[in-house]
Amino acid sequence: MLTRARATAAVAAALAAVAGAAPAALADGPGGGVSCGDYICEVEADSPGQADSATGSHAGSEPQDGSGRGTSSNPWTCTYVLLSPQPPATSLDWESHTPGDGAVYKQTCHYLDSLNTVTRNQWLANPPPTAAAVDPAVLAQRAVDTMKLAGPDVASPRADGKYLVGMPMWMWVNRSATTYGPNTASASAGGVRVTATANVSKIAWSMGDGTVVTCTGPGTPYTATAGKTDSPTCGHTYMRTSADQTGGRYRITATSTWTIDWQVTTGDAGQAGQLTETRQTQTQIPLTELQVLN
Repeated sequence: MLTRARATAAVAAALAAVAGAAPAALADGPGGGVSCGDYICEVEADSPGQADSATGSHAGSEPQDGSGRGTSSNPWTCTYVLLSPQPPATSLDWESHTPGDGAVYKQTCHYLDSLNTVTRNQWLANPPPTAAAVDPAVLAQRAVDTMKLAGPDVASPRADGKYLVGMPMWMWVNRSATTYGPNTASASAGGVRVTATANVSKIAWSMGDGTVVTCTGPGTPYTATAGKTDSPTCGHTYMRTSADQTGGRYRITATSTWTIDWQVTTGDAGQAGQLTETRQTQTQIPLTELQVLN
């Protein structure tokens, strides 16, 4: 008869063969079987009504029976501590094994990117491998990858706008979490949780006429009361038409620099650092001369 532990090991071995890497630990996890690799554990969900619909985690600390389980791809971070002393031979923690046949560990599992935690006693046939150190900077990058940061949402200049040589052009962008910030996300692994916050620190506007204008803010929206004055925060004045440009338009590239500050919020709290990423947006605009009738 194929036991649950052996079935879990078989599934994990198959998954490892596909992934090209051996699992770091094999055990039963919250609500069912779990195979762990690189600190990420794939857990079997409980039957409907017992599992959390969003995470697949179980509210209790004891595993459910084998009925009604279906596989899911819910990632967990699990750590193990050998119980000392070991439970008595009569304890259900031995799962029908006898003392000396494997050992019982305290299993603590955290759902990825959440504070949902399940702790219980778990029998393992073999000791789990020693966990390698988790690089917080790698977790910070993982958090950034979930933010879906984008290039500037250019409000002005517009492709359908009308612009004149010698007239001040005001440049500004619309602000949102994905195009300007702030944008915050977290990632966890190996008992370490990192929270990262991203903000645009500057936007470099390549105007297509050889000029690059760097602005440290989103720019100031133009109002009619400003007349022909220069933008107080982000602007440019073209000195020749776009007639000689491809398609008769200047190609403008706005490149935002995202500055991402991150810090460890669990585990070795206090560690912090900074990452930088860039994103681009392009637009094309026509520049004409003002025609004066005599």
